[in-house]
Amino acid sequence: MEASGVKSFEADQTPATAPAPAPAEVAVPLETTRQKTPEELADAAADRYSLPRSLVRSVMLTESANQAGAISPKGAIGLMQLMPQTAAELGVDPHDPVQNVDAGARYLRSLLEKYHGGLWHALAAYNAGPGAVDKYRGVPPYRETIQYIKRVQSKMEMTGIEPRP
Repeated sequence: MEASGVKSFEADQTPATAPAPAPAEVAVPLETTRQKTPEELADAAADRYSLPRSLVRSVMLTESANQAGAISPKGAIGLMQLMPQTAAELGVDPHDPVQNVDAGARYLRSLLEKYHGGLWHALAAYNAGPGAVDKYRGVPPYRETIQYIKRVQSKMEMTGIEPRP
């Protein structure tokens, strides 16, 4: 039938449908993202707070054996074994490895400043708390704390990691 022979049109009874949406674009990262190793986290935090890499790595290794999920019997959490109250004061989630290591290094830097660069005092305060170091006006006579300082120093000597350039 030719178009000239059409006298009328019937209304279409099928409901109009919206056009199919265009497929969503999927963002493809330029490089594959991966979690950083504990050592990479330690080095980044050490560099950020101008600390020797060997120090941050050694504290982390002594505290948690580089285990992100470590929780001590006293309740310290994560790679740098932050106490919940310390983590809260530092404004971080201690269960997040990136935040944990960054905050641990920042805390260590603040202790070194508090004790005028005295490494033993700072390590003792990291282990036993600044209150104990202040009370004894130096390293407290706690076997655990004295052994802690020795372990950290030994690990620092063994790592051979140089301070950042």
